[in-house]
Amino acid sequence: MSNGLQMGENRWVSGAPGGGEETGGHGIVPVEVEGDLKKDAPLAKLVWFKSGGKADWLFEPANLEDLTNFLSALEPGTPVMALGLGSNLIIRDGGVPGVVVRLGKPFSTVEVKRDNVIECGGGAPGILVASAARDAGIAGLEFLRGIPGTVGGFVRMNGGAYGREVADILVDCDVVMPNGAFLTLPVGDLEYSYRHSRLTEGTIVVAARFKGEPGDPEVIGAEMDRIAEERENSQPLRTKTGGSTFKNPPGTSAWKLVDEAGCRGLKMGGAQVSEKHTNFLINTGDATSSDIEGLGEEVRRRVSEKTGVALEWEIKRVGRP
Repeated sequence: MSNGLQMGENRWVSGAPGGGEETGGHGIVPVEVEGDLKKDAPLAKLVWFKSGGKADWLFEPANLEDLTNFLSALEPGTPVMALGLGSNLIIRDGGVPGVVVRLGKPFSTVEVKRDNVIECGGGAPGILVASAARDAGIAGLEFLRGIPGTVGGFVRMNGGAYGREVADILVDCDVVMPNGAFLTLPVGDLEYSYRHSRLTEGTIVVAARFKGEPGDPEVIGAEMDRIAEERENSQPLRTKTGGSTFKNPPGTSAWKLVDEAGCRGLKMGGAQVSEKHTNFLINTGDATSSDIEGLGEEVRRRVSEKTGVALEWEIKRVGRP
């Protein structure tokens, strides 16, 4: 079978149920796809750190029906992972088992609805959502300008910035379960807490609705510009990074603890703690994912030794070591 199928082709993807060497222990049952399906697909170029291994399978569905049909035909138990912009993510060097689902342009729509509601596809980036809200005179979504990810990612993790989080604005979301089942979940069902929801592993957020309030587009735009400038001035945005590495412990900031532990500029292989913002790890050029994750663990060790605080990872780490 070829490694890549072109968008729009109807091709059969075969693999004996029960898995085998071809799929790393997880079979892809025969199913027609309209979208793009690749075997042994490199993922490094799709994530901000520009490191890591391959996906056993990478699927970019053509539409919602294509996604639900594909997932419903998978062998039960096949791992499924959604991939957005690839920020806030370490793909380990051994690659990702099962299927990685990447929501592309068909899932990147943003539509203004009644009553200051914005309906967004799971693949829509935060800046696009914030800009659409600004143009429609809807306030309260400006902070999404400061989240470097897609709707699917920040709905899953209750993403936040500049004093607000997704829990403040979400009405409900549409999800597809790993078995292909489609559900609409109100915000209360997600049981949000800090950078966490009850969405299970493999659940893919395909759409969400956010509610703001009436506002002046000029005022909204000025706040978005302020957020953009603050990020540019304080974060290493022009490097290979992954966003905030650790969750902020109650009552303090992770970057302060990292700094107090003497980790500013600390290196491991090609990975380094940012000099500009110590809660960011960067790939200086040739870092492996093992370098990056190992450096993060060394920072956690030093912070714990110095302050007694056990930092929790905010960046998601996935795949085989």
